[in-house]
Amino acid sequence: MKNPHYILCFFLFSIVQPFFAQDVSLYQQFNGRYDYTAIGNTMNITENGSFGPCTILTSSSANLSLNSDQNVVAAYLYWAGSHTGDFNISLNTIDITAERTFSDALDANRVFFAAFADVTSIILDQGSTNYTVSNFDLTTDIGPYCSTGTNFGGWAITIIYEDNNLPLNQLNVYDGLQSVPDFLDITLDNLNVLDNENAKIGFIAWEGDKSLAVNEQLTINGSVISNPPLNPANNAFNGTNSFTGDFNLYNMDIDVYSIQNNINIGDTSATISLTSGQDFVMINNIITVLNSQLPDATITVDNDTVSCGDTSIQLFYTVYNLNSTDVLPANTPIAFYSDGIFIDAGATVNDIAINASEENSIYLTLPNSTDPNITIVAIVDDNGTMTGVVTESNENNNSAFKTIELLTVSEITPLPNLIGCNEGLEISSFNLFEALNSINYNEEDITFYYALDDLKTDDNAIIIPSDYNNTHNPETIFVKLRQDPCYEIFQFDLTVENCPPYIPQGFSPNDDTKNDWFNIQGLYDVFTEHELHIYNRYGELIFIGHNEMPWLGKINRGLNNKGNKAPVGTYYYILNLNDPNYEPFVGWVYINY
Repeated sequence: MKNPHYILCFFLFSIVQPFFAQDVSLYQQFNGRYDYTAIGNTMNITENGSFGPCTILTSSSANLSLNSDQNVVAAYLYWAGSHTGDFNISLNTIDITAERTFSDALDANRVFFAAFADVTSIILDQGSTNYTVSNFDLTTDIGPYCSTGTNFGGWAITIIYEDNNLPLNQLNVYDGLQSVPDFLDITLDNLNVLDNENAKIGFIAWEGDKSLAVNEQLTINGSVISNPPLNPANNAFNGTNSFTGDFNLYNMDIDVYSIQNNINIGDTSATISLTSGQDFVMINNIITVLNSQLPDATITVDNDTVSCGDTSIQLFYTVYNLNSTDVLPANTPIAFYSDGIFIDAGATVNDIAINASEENSIYLTLPNSTDPNITIVAIVDDNGTMTGVVTESNENNNSAFKTIELLTVSEITPLPNLIGCNEGLEISSFNLFEALNSINYNEEDITFYYALDDLKTDDNAIIIPSDYNNTHNPETIFVKLRQDPCYEIFQFDLTVENCPPYIPQGFSPNDDTKNDWFNIQGLYDVFTEHELHIYNRYGELIFIGHNEMPWLGKINRGLNNKGNKAPVGTYYYILNLNDPNYEPFVGWVYINY
């Protein structure tokens, strides 16, 4: 997901063990004022060996003592033993079932198990008291192991607590089940040690023998560490608990070591090596506590807004700085991807305090060819090249994704055109709803637009579509029909044609403002090149008119009566439209005052 330099704060690399061992790896991380302690006990009555008794207990106890400032935040119970496993036990009479299991082996006949359960609620409820593990029964399983000294059973509880008197630490819990038949190397990468005071590392280990100390060492960065007298430098796995001082935990160890002299301020990695030349030892749990102040950027994609027919998305997201020990700085980059392709980048606006968050949004424009069903991946602390710029406590939790369905719009559907009669200057009146006769609709779901862009943005809708005058000829009208979750688009053209004029049979030019002129409807400003000739009953031409000169009842031809009103009577007209689609109109018109 990101540049390998930034992946997962504390990777653990180790040798591959035979059979079915599980590599020790990071299980949980705590950032803050945290530390830990551990209790536990063996089920063996003595250290195992070929001459020891082949018996084992089914219960044992250990005491937990916490002070008032130590507030438990997590408690993990581990138990282990010979054979394939007892995964149902009791803790203070409360039934416990393994939530995770582990296994390892010396060979095909000598197999071992370990188990895990989160017992935080029990420890929170009962607090500092005596804890007894019971119903842990391996009595019928250990027989084949006794002759080789590999018969064992035991349990341990790791208790992580918060204490406001502590510095800001990073506490990491690793677990698995790996044996150390010869050596085991563990590398901790991407450290940011700010203060090495009280730096520590601890282990839960099984099947160690106090009497075996052949090349048995624990080294940090090449230096042997020890905790005498409990853990000599040459006998690390010797049945002790460093927290309680117990030294009779036969075939199990709960050890913790100070490493403040073996790790330096500014260190970015540490190498741990465990060696055992003879003793078969299994590591089940490792815990590190380092004063390491780092932010931890995470992100969630909370919501999105999409628009019909639009490949732009408004994405709402939240950047968090949880489980951290330092402020996440402003301008931490955020990259957004679709189908592995970088789309756009954002950044945090402000410093984000420990356990705080910041909400924001971004508009993402996708290619027009994008599939309607897309997955957007948001990665915080990513500069757009899958590379981070902020050192974090966990570099493997920076991403979130959201699947989004774009609201697509089908192709535009053509409708029959509307034709109107020219009412002058190539303008006509239309009822736009008449174009929708072929579709089913509710009038409140229909809107008409002059332009497709206006339709998409809901701008400049036609206000009175039932009485609309076109603005040019021809004119395209776009229709939006709203249908959940989106809409359909239709279009049709308005075409204005010159329709035959209506010629009245008479008029009365008496200046009463009523029917005062020869008003031929559909003629003026429609057939702009027309000529109108008027003749009296004697066949004499008395008037010639055109588009700018209608007949008002006066004579404009002849020598004697020019400018006079034509007398009451019937007159003959010839109307030549000068339009190739029409022959001249002829007829009679009557004037009456």
